[in-house]
Amino acid sequence: MKKLSLVLFTLFSWVLVSWAKPVEISSPDGNIKGKFYLTDDSLLMWQVDYKGEHLILPSRLGITGYVAGLQMKDVKELTVDTTWIPVYGERSKVRDYYNSKIIRIARPRNRHELLLEIRAYNEGIAFRYVYDEHENGGRYLHITEEKTEFTLPENTKAWFAFRAQSKYELLPLKNWPDEGERPLTLELPNGKYACLLEAEVVNYARSKFVLSETKPNTVLCKQYDAVDEISPFATPWRVVMAADKPGQLLENNDIVLNLNPPCAIENTWWIRPGKVMRETTLSTKGAKELVDFAVKRNLQYIHFDAGWYGYEYIKGSDATTVTVDPRRNPKGDLDLKEAVDYAKKHGIGVFVYVNHRALYAQLDEILPLYKSWGIDGIKFGFVQVGSYRWTVWMHEAVMKCAKYGLLVDIHDEYRPTGFSRTYPNLLTQEGIYGNEEMPTATQNTIQPFTRYIAGAADYTVCYYVQKSILEAAGKKNARSIKTTSAHQMALSVICYSPLQFLYWYDKPSDSQDEPELEFFDSVPTVWDDTKVLDGKPGEFVSMARRSGDKWFVGIITNDEDREIRLDFDFLKPGKEYWAYLYYDDSKVKSRTKVGIKKIKITNQSIIDVKMKAAGGEAIMIEEI
Repeated sequence: MKKLSLVLFTLFSWVLVSWAKPVEISSPDGNIKGKFYLTDDSLLMWQVDYKGEHLILPSRLGITGYVAGLQMKDVKELTVDTTWIPVYGERSKVRDYYNSKIIRIARPRNRHELLLEIRAYNEGIAFRYVYDEHENGGRYLHITEEKTEFTLPENTKAWFAFRAQSKYELLPLKNWPDEGERPLTLELPNGKYACLLEAEVVNYARSKFVLSETKPNTVLCKQYDAVDEISPFATPWRVVMAADKPGQLLENNDIVLNLNPPCAIENTWWIRPGKVMRETTLSTKGAKELVDFAVKRNLQYIHFDAGWYGYEYIKGSDATTVTVDPRRNPKGDLDLKEAVDYAKKHGIGVFVYVNHRALYAQLDEILPLYKSWGIDGIKFGFVQVGSYRWTVWMHEAVMKCAKYGLLVDIHDEYRPTGFSRTYPNLLTQEGIYGNEEMPTATQNTIQPFTRYIAGAADYTVCYYVQKSILEAAGKKNARSIKTTSAHQMALSVICYSPLQFLYWYDKPSDSQDEPELEFFDSVPTVWDDTKVLDGKPGEFVSMARRSGDKWFVGIITNDEDREIRLDFDFLKPGKEYWAYLYYDDSKVKSRTKVGIKKIKITNQSIIDVKMKAAGGEAIMIEEI
């Protein structure tokens, strides 16, 4: 990994305060102001303002052992301004700039103390509870409750999803049908936006959000189960982001990475992001055909999906053997070694799917074995999530994969909290209502402003499983995507994933070498810069991302027709560019109905983008 850590300014001091004096903190730009204080009856409270208006109204804080009867003893102050270079990401440089205060909190007749560590960024405010270690040693912890509250202005609305792979709906802060997933994006009554989320959930239980039964407009952290640890020990970060526009939340999501430790892998040359397509025939012939397609269409990986080592849900299925599930391929004619050798000969990497059941039983055996087979990565399937036990196991499994130089894609309900900064061999994860669920275009316009704030998501971009194409092929009962081809093409830009699955549900023979596939051939999966140009959850999204000297733009609308004006002011002034536009066009004779247009633009150019319902447009821009 390239390393750059320039400490521009650091201030360190200890300030003695009385227990009754509030501790105030501001972001470097002064827009976010937080206050932490004790009530007359010794309860710990906090509140936050954004640009002079209330964001978090007086709300309670506390955790097991430090719920009431508290005293503030002293405060440590710190200002940090550094820049670091990620192995990959949505930006090639990340600035970590914040003011920090650490409050030492005590209880009478208790020799151990609690630290409340607070960081105020321009993007938001974060805090965590730290159980200190006494001079006589640590103590055993059994953390069962957290009193963290987020009391929000009246008439605040939340983009609610009850689990990672479910639809979003905009709800008031009352009568939720279930617990709310994180991140929780909020629309404030003053027209601004906020987001509640977690960072560095590595050795802790996941929390979800519930509404207080006694305090209106108040969201609480509900812990999945008890955490057993030994001090010194820090909880995950609780984060509140604030922005004038919803797109700024996504542009500022590096706050999640900044709240995680630096990369722990010394040599990262083997960590290679890229595009991938899954192999579903589980045959040697099918695998070789997919490798040929991957070379032709500039994909970097192929992936052997579930069934290559037997029926994944059966305890007896052995992931150290190649024993094809007859449900997937009755012939069982998969020579995995021959297929991997063929892929390597053509410069294509290989992923294999392994269900959690086999991972748990055989992890230490399969990792060196897969490395000897030439496997590049593993997709973890149907993982257990939420509990303290499985959260710890999951992250330790990723660390073990790093030891053997294996990449990881975690599927199903796991959501990121920034661990990919520390172990970037975790390229991506699912935890999203993606194309496996056949979402509407409207859902696709919500997720960039909600789920993607937390980090990468394996959305599984589709292309040929459209209703009209399937019906023409006599597949009337097949599941089909609910968007246009250009919409799916734009999603490859909008949906950030360093390991990006393309042609999900497709096979090489489905392709007729449509001209617009040149966009999929060219689009990268990681970026040097990212800009959210415009958009609103549930309506539309326009986003531009840069890789080297090329820009890629993705624009999608919801289930309604829409026309927007696209401004190219993000380009360099004084330069001319070719823009290749890929858009829905019913007059095109191809099955996919995508038109292509080449125009000359500058940073002064503005074009009108007309999208049909559930449609979109993708643009590739290169300097002349």
